[in-house]
Amino acid sequence: MADNARAKRLADLIREVVAQKLQRGIKDPRLGSHVTITDTRVTGDLREATVFYTVYGDDEERKAAAAGLESAKGILRSEVGKAAGVKFTPTLTFVMDALPDTARTIEDLLDKARQSDEKVREASAGATYAGEADPYRRPGEDETESETEADETDDTVK
Repeated sequence: MADNARAKRLADLIREVVAQKLQRGIKDPRLGSHVTITDTRVTGDLREATVFYTVYGDDEERKAAAAGLESAKGILRSEVGKAAGVKFTPTLTFVMDALPDTARTIEDLLDKARQSDEKVREASAGATYAGEADPYRRPGEDETESETEADETDDTVK
């Protein structure tokens, strides 16, 4: 089993080689310039590599890019083998990265929270306190009679 540093170096190399090959070497129109390699992970035994990618476009372009990557898998693997110089070139698996969708969902939730906060701010703009403006007593202020009576009973019980 390889160490984690070697797997990380190999993952970085795979990411760079695949990105460069997609940009310059593969003439598939389905891949074009709208495919971005975001991350690569290699298993501990250096046999399998998962390549995460994003596609900027609609669902049809995403499906076309996935098909293009599957058809170019052999060429990309041979390029990785040439660049890596390892005994066994890892098999490549391409996975659509969910990061943009997750980020979009988080942004939508934050927008809803901002709108809710704005509604609360508008509703509380002219509001007044239910009781006194400052409900806390300060030292030295007059005590009420019930507190004075409670203090006297405490002294007699002791």
